[in-house]
Amino acid sequence: METLEAIFSRQSVNKLRPDPVPRALLEQVLAAAAQAPNHYRVRPWRFIVLTDAARERLGEVFAASLRARQPDLPAAAYEKERRKPLRAPALIVVAAAKPASPREILEENIAAAAAATQNLLLAAHALGLAAKWRTGTAASDPAVKAFLGLEADQPLVAFIYLGYADVSLPPPNRPDHTDRTTWMTA
Repeated sequence: METLEAIFSRQSVNKLRPDPVPRALLEQVLAAAAQAPNHYRVRPWRFIVLTDAARERLGEVFAASLRARQPDLPAAAYEKERRKPLRAPALIVVAAAKPASPREILEENIAAAAAATQNLLLAAHALGLAAKWRTGTAASDPAVKAFLGLEADQPLVAFIYLGYADVSLPPPNRPDHTDRTTWMTA
């Protein structure tokens, strides 16, 4: 698939089949993600890949975290939260590293991790996979971050749900850039 075709045809997919994604494909999308631009070549992204039972363990953390924040919700709400990581056979968490030197800037590390995430999404699409980028309250939850091996103040940029599409979607219909672009020539 050509680059521009991938950019214009990629879209988020909510319904994924439970079929496992071969590790070789996961390695390819991660290798593409790691080609993102980054300042000072610090490669400030961190990838955590969850498959199989690791998704179930993350679901337990999601549910416990929701229960700690909102203890009066009905049981169905906690069950729904527990099932979230099971929406895809593979879940890739993208985090940004905190600056390790005075030259690094946190915002630049976050931007680089987001660029890596976009590369990941485009590579997955080009390889016939489907994906959805999510964040939500779990992305800032210290218990979730601890489970993932991240520090409480480390930015979690994305939960990427990855698998094979279980739906056929029409081509995306997105607006162009014209209402968001200012041309300055003088």
